[in-house]
Amino acid sequence: MRVLLLNQAFYPDVVSTAQHAADLAAGLADAGHEVTVLASRHAYDDPLRRFPARELWRGVTVLRAPCTALGKRSLWRRAIDFASFLLSCIVHLAFLHRFDVVIAMTSPPLIAVLAALFVRSKGGALVSWIMDLNPDEAIAAGALRRDSLFARGLSRLLRFSLAASAMVVVLDRFMRDRVVAKGVPAHRVAILPPWSHSPAVHFDERGRDRFRDLHALMRKFVVMYSGNHSPCHPLDTVLHAARDLRTETDIAFAFIGGGSEFRKVVDFAAQNRLRNIACLPYQPLASLADSLSAADLHLVVMGDAFAGIVHPCKIYNVLAVGSPSLYIGPRESHITELATFRADHGDVAAVTEFIRRSADSGVRRSASSAALAEQFAAPSVVPQIIAIVEDAGRAAGEGATVAAMVS
Repeated sequence: MRVLLLNQAFYPDVVSTAQHAADLAAGLADAGHEVTVLASRHAYDDPLRRFPARELWRGVTVLRAPCTALGKRSLWRRAIDFASFLLSCIVHLAFLHRFDVVIAMTSPPLIAVLAALFVRSKGGALVSWIMDLNPDEAIAAGALRRDSLFARGLSRLLRFSLAASAMVVVLDRFMRDRVVAKGVPAHRVAILPPWSHSPAVHFDERGRDRFRDLHALMRKFVVMYSGNHSPCHPLDTVLHAARDLRTETDIAFAFIGGGSEFRKVVDFAAQNRLRNIACLPYQPLASLADSLSAADLHLVVMGDAFAGIVHPCKIYNVLAVGSPSLYIGPRESHITELATFRADHGDVAAVTEFIRRSADSGVRRSASSAALAEQFAAPSVVPQIIAIVEDAGRAAGEGATVAAMVS
C-alpha cells in the first residue's frame, strides 16, 4: 500500500508532532508499506536549521518543501511561513501520483484541505489525524473573531476536509465531541491518544544527575515545564508562583522547549530578577530521558478555553518517568484523569502551596504511573493507528475496483 503523510515537521525535528509523525511513518514502513512524507525544509522552532530536500530514512521517502523562515516572533510572520509552506506543498503534490491513503496532520492549520483536494483529484482515502483543532484554536486564543468572515471561511474549509475523510483520528473524547458536532458521523471518528516516546523516555538515574549537574540543579527540588510554550498553555500562574517562591533556594523551576510564548518566560524571569528560573531549548530525543528524569514535579498546563481543541501530550512522557505532576487547567479534561494534582488558572496560592509541600515531602516516584504509561506507549498505540490506515486503504481500493467494474 502506498501512503503519503503530510505535516510541517518531521524527523529529525524535535517538536512533538515531528516525533509522532516519524513513529507512525516508520511503523508503516516496517509493516511493508511504501511511505512518503512531505514536510518542511526548516525546523519548526529553529527556522535557521535546514534539512535535506530529499532523503531516505528508515525506509521512508522524505520530501521537504522550501518555504519562508520568518519565525514565530509575531502572528504575521507565522502566517507567511504557513502560507508559503502550503503553496510549496501544492507544487509538490501536483507532481505526485495517486496514493492509497493520505494522512494529514494539522501543522500548519488546515493542511488537510490540500490533502482532501489531492484525494478528490487523484483518488485514495484521506485519514485526518487531528493534533489540534483549527480555526477553533485561533478563536479560543483570541487571534480570530468567531463571527468574522475569515473565521467562518476557515470553519467551512475544516468541515470540507472532515467530510472528505474516510476516518478522523482525534486525541480524546472532548475532541471527538467537537468533531462530531461539526457533522462527522461518530463511527468515522477514532480516539487514539498521542503516545509517549518510549523506549527513549524512561526514568534514568544517571541521566537525571547528568542533567541536574550540567544546569546547576543539584540538591534542588526541580519543577519542570517541558514542551511547547504557546497561548494554549498559559504559564502566568506558574510564573507568579515562581516569583512567590523566589526566596526558597531549594526550589528551582526549569522551562524547557520553545514556541511563541517562550520569550515571555525569559522576559518575566529577567524583569523580576528570578534566579530560580532556568530557560532551556528543546532537548533532542536521545537526551529526553535525562531532562525529564531531572524533574521532581512536572507541570502540565492547558488554557480553560482549549479543552477538546488541544491535547497536552507531555502527560504521557511524565507518566513514563513516573514523576508526580501538577496540572493547571479546566477540570473537564483528559489530563484531570491522569495528573497527581489539579489547580485552577489564577490560583497562585494553591499552586505555591502544593509545590512547597511537595518539596518538603521529597520525591515520590510512582510505579503505578509508569505502569499506566504502558497503555499510552508507542508499541500499544501505533499498531492501532496503522490498522486504521490499512482499513481506509483497503476500503478505498475496493471502492475503486467496484467503480471500474461499473464503468
